[in-house]
Amino acid sequence: MSDKDYDYRSNPAATERRRWPRVSQDPLGEGKAVKTALVPLRFASEELPPHKQFQAWQEHMAVLSETRLPDDVDPKDGFIVKQTVWHLDGMLFVQQTAPAFSYERSPNMVRFSPIDHWQITLLRAGRTWTGMDGRVAQNEPGRIEVRSLGHPFSGRAIATDSLSLIVPVDLFADRGGLTTASHNVVLGGHRAKLLIDHLSSVEANLEHFAQEDVPGIKDRLREMIFDTITPLVDRDGVNDQISQLGLMTRARRFILSNLASPALTPDALGRELAISRTRLYELFETSGGVANYIRRRRLSAAHAMLADPSDPRKIAEVGLAIGFDSAANFSRAFTQQFGYSPSNIQKRSFGDHKRPDMPRDGTPKVTFETLLRTLGLS
Repeated sequence: MSDKDYDYRSNPAATERRRWPRVSQDPLGEGKAVKTALVPLRFASEELPPHKQFQAWQEHMAVLSETRLPDDVDPKDGFIVKQTVWHLDGMLFVQQTAPAFSYERSPNMVRFSPIDHWQITLLRAGRTWTGMDGRVAQNEPGRIEVRSLGHPFSGRAIATDSLSLIVPVDLFADRGGLTTASHNVVLGGHRAKLLIDHLSSVEANLEHFAQEDVPGIKDRLREMIFDTITPLVDRDGVNDQISQLGLMTRARRFILSNLASPALTPDALGRELAISRTRLYELFETSGGVANYIRRRRLSAAHAMLADPSDPRKIAEVGLAIGFDSAANFSRAFTQQFGYSPSNIQKRSFGDHKRPDMPRDGTPKVTFETLLRTLGLS
């Protein structure tokens, strides 16, 4: 009988004969134990008495906006909301379900807030209407809303189920940043769908990611956000926007490069950018002024120094390093910015100090507010 006529199905063992022995290889990554799993910050109002639920939510969200109930809703009836916040190495991933409410981030709140991040939101259920300068952006399932927390806005939402990313402005600095035209827009189409699909994939795996996975996840999200938004935003007045963006990018880089210099002043920055004092103050108007911006960046750098276990400097030395003339003034400014004193920061081993979900005795309690205020410092 020739090989051609042999029926291998009648002798299965014959089909397994190989010149070399077969070595089975399992797929990489399967069965790998997650030793440093992410632990989120959770808020659930259902754990409270009904008459206290909305007040707790107001206090929880006060760092971002003032929230109100619809006119026909009594606070005593309860307000069941759930929020889960995952810290992704300087980026927040927020899952949230909430009943109807309205919200406002006023000009006064923006002026005195250290928070100027971008918020990118996907709705899985419900609708929102957000207004700025007479222009209303309506978000609904299947779309992406982009909002700057460095600008005033107000709006309302019916019952919603959402995913949001909160991203520091400086995270996009190496690519020129997002333009001001990106604020208060809603995106659709295939580019938005790609980002939506990726957000959903990340969400499905959050409980399985290890801490060492986070930098790669954050970088991929950062690239997808930038590549989704920039080709779609309104290009009206693009030359003015590019000019404004270029100045802000140069200003930020100069400030970050000279934080420890006592010569870093508004006048020095104006000379570096070759613009007038009036133009400089217009540039930083939404940031509460150029001096306020420099002060916040110096305090943010001090926070990173104090949390770094490899930095041996004491509190007074850190204050002097960023331009404060006394430890008392530094401590007062630091407490005003972050809500706790510099002595409350306990230096931790590398990795742990980046994890707001791992509190230590004597360290500040982790809240949504502290996460937002320290976002991007690690």
